[in-house]
Amino acid sequence: MQNFLTVKDFQPQQLMDIIKLAVDSKQNPAKYSQALAGKSVATIYEKPSLRTRVSFDVGIAKLGGHAIYLDQQNGALGKRESVKDFAKNLSCWVDAIVARVFDHNTLLELAEFGSVPVVNSLCNLYHPCQAMADYQALYEARGNSLTGASIAYIGDGNNVTHSLMLAGAILGVDVRVITPLGYSPDAHITEQAKVLAKQYGGKITLSDNVDDAIGVEAVYNDTWVSMGDSKSLDDIKRIFAPYRTDAALMDKLGAKYFMHCQPVYRGVEATDEVVDSESSLLMQQAENRMHAQNAVLMSLLCK
Repeated sequence: MQNFLTVKDFQPQQLMDIIKLAVDSKQNPAKYSQALAGKSVATIYEKPSLRTRVSFDVGIAKLGGHAIYLDQQNGALGKRESVKDFAKNLSCWVDAIVARVFDHNTLLELAEFGSVPVVNSLCNLYHPCQAMADYQALYEARGNSLTGASIAYIGDGNNVTHSLMLAGAILGVDVRVITPLGYSPDAHITEQAKVLAKQYGGKITLSDNVDDAIGVEAVYNDTWVSMGDSKSLDDIKRIFAPYRTDAALMDKLGAKYFMHCQPVYRGVEATDEVVDSESSLLMQQAENRMHAQNAVLMSLLCK
């Protein structure tokens, strides 16, 4: 591993190694308390964050490292000074760069011109750290196995959807993406996921019919609100209302687990009854953001 920008170029064993390292560090924190001793990590935020910022800051500290928070008070990335110079300067001082950005090309520039590993903590195309935390949660819930796992993403096709498809394809998971017409994930990334699924034993299915999720183990939602740049909230609710997850849908699908990357708009994407149920993995996913990200950083820096 040189960088962690997207999961699509990794082998199944590499992703499983990250998941297993995340589980071990979660269960045995003292064993890893000095894993990043003497290491400094710059964390860049073009977009606001709760889970990403806290999980990286606290996680790096738990590994004995030091996180340096950089927001846009120093000027927008690439505006006050070029991304190239930003990357070159940071590389003089820190051991890794974690960046939550608007455009994936910014990450590519950071990786190209910097001399330290770059981790994608979110961009317009991918959310790989979230996907690793999600599959770690599913792995743990299923008794430390992803063999035969299945998951249905129901909602808006977005960066989370892309990373779930790509990682699931590589890990051999049956991934079903159910979205309203016109809200499917990126066609090029979908085709990449299908190729990877054929290579590694996963399965990718796209549909606009919730019934095509019948039989899955886990139902996964994401927020509908953030994608509504050109439509009113009322329009979004109307279009996505048939895709809301409630207890009746969970029963109909036969799903055992409910997942959501948060923030969750209760009563909109999912009902309180589902969010707060025993089948909900939300808080496990949130906690695992820290552990999965720590595993990524250790895989990059502890060689």
